[in-house]
Amino acid sequence: MPHRTSHTIHRHQHHFGWDNALAPIVTVAPGTVLQVDCPDSSDGQLTPESALPDVARLDFGRINPVIGPVFVDGAMPGDAIKVTIGDFSPSGFGWTANIPGFGLLADQFVEPALKIWSYDRTTMAPAAFSATARVPLKPFAGTMGLALAEPGLHSIVPPRRTGGNLDIRDLSTGAVLYLPVEVAGGLFSIGDTHAAQGDGEICGTAIESPMAVAVTLDLVKGANLSAPRFSTPGPVTRHLDGDGYDVTTGIGPDLMVAAREAVSRMIDLLVQQHGMAAVDAYMLCSVCGDLRISEIVDLPNWVVSFYFPRIVFR
Repeated sequence: MPHRTSHTIHRHQHHFGWDNALAPIVTVAPGTVLQVDCPDSSDGQLTPESALPDVARLDFGRINPVIGPVFVDGAMPGDAIKVTIGDFSPSGFGWTANIPGFGLLADQFVEPALKIWSYDRTTMAPAAFSATARVPLKPFAGTMGLALAEPGLHSIVPPRRTGGNLDIRDLSTGAVLYLPVEVAGGLFSIGDTHAAQGDGEICGTAIESPMAVAVTLDLVKGANLSAPRFSTPGPVTRHLDGDGYDVTTGIGPDLMVAAREAVSRMIDLLVQQHGMAAVDAYMLCSVCGDLRISEIVDLPNWVVSFYFPRIVFR
């Protein structure tokens, strides 16, 4: 097997938008392993000492920094960059916030809220949300993507056909992500690391956590992908399945309305069963609950379900 070269990329080598005119920070051969030190999605604006007023002071021009771009030698439009995700080195610190104007239920939760997390970065044991709730952890990178063919600066916030802010919790250690190349070199960037997240990231934030991650970049010639695809090395929910789930639903002709209703009903259930503040239930749902489309064929109504793992309250 040929020797794989390795590059370490530090967190100050970041940017805040997709732009194919950005100069690459490094050019690598296919098969290179990158050791990337990622800042959290606030770019260090929120720290272990932060308090609620700091949420209102966030500079949104610094949200979601990504490390890169990395030029992969030989990559051309029509190819794919194969990203094999290796081990994470978590920091032990994270945060979850309700940011006014952001999130699935932004119209219902208009005031800021903040949860500062501390977790064991060695054992990665479930992290305490409160005296009664502990969240199993599963580190992953929320943002991995390539530059778009269109010139100019494109926001880092929405996901795009070349990847970006995908926020797919299953892109964790061992997963393999394929990204369509639209410009020479691909121009790969990565960031937005999380210690845990539920499918949907409903309040807009997960357990946002700075950490280092190893990724291997390979090249697939002539892949002709129209959007990202990925594979996982095994089961993806085992860390949450142990005690089953409580599930609420939303039913109707509009998937977004049904999703909002399913989440709202779960928040109501958690408040009723556990005496939580509604905004705490909202943030807890964001870091460990899963939105799923359960039925999308029985006209005229669809079913969206929200799964909350009971192991959190074990």
